[in-house]
Amino acid sequence: MNVFLEAFAWIFSPERLTGSLPLPEGVWQHLAFTFGSVAIAALIAVPLGWLIGHTGRGREVAVALSGAARAVPSLGLVLLLVLMIGVVQKTEAAVFAFVLLAIPSILAGAYAGIEAIERSVVDAGTAVGMTPWQVLWKIEIPLGLPLLIGGIRAATLQVVATVTIAAYVGLGGLGFFIIQGIQLRRFDAILGASLIVVILALALDGLFALLERLVVPRGVSGRVPRAAGNIERASAVRTVGVD
Repeated sequence: MNVFLEAFAWIFSPERLTGSLPLPEGVWQHLAFTFGSVAIAALIAVPLGWLIGHTGRGREVAVALSGAARAVPSLGLVLLLVLMIGVVQKTEAAVFAFVLLAIPSILAGAYAGIEAIERSVVDAGTAVGMTPWQVLWKIEIPLGLPLLIGGIRAATLQVVATVTIAAYVGLGGLGFFIIQGIQLRRFDAILGASLIVVILALALDGLFALLERLVVPRGVSGRVPRAAGNIERASAVRTVGVD
């Protein structure tokens, strides 16, 4: 218990507002890396996932590539990219690694959301004269949003925990305090910074869980499969219908 008290004392110490990296600035850098990487990953993965879900083509390739991307160690990838690209562009190298980490969950959420829709609903839209684009934008995307948000939620939690390694190449964030604490044997700093990362992860998880519920369209019956943490298996569940 004394260790946790020391960690909280470290967090709320006035010294955290000064120094080479004030704590609020470290939190801001951590969130900037997280949201920036997830946003870039979403711009890449969401359209591709919708295309796969709508056409039914390329799913096996997407799953294989997603699995390969998950297997790449993030720290090793960041260090490798910094060596290849150069120290001057180490920010771009780190962001590229975080984007690769976020893409699999978002991609799976995008195509799983469309695959989870009852085909009778899509057939009904086609039967009343909807074009393929209208089916996509008026039926598939709205009904698939909960699983997409679940994929983004999973990606965000993965990235917010992994961004701590950015400090290994001198990019700041909350990992700066963890690495500095290890070097100085300041266990209060290590635990304090780690607790802030946990709090950020829990807060983001709660926000996305709320958003997941809010995006469920009116008139949808059945339980929407939860994507976070198990997005691949959720893609096989067909539980979405329309009253």
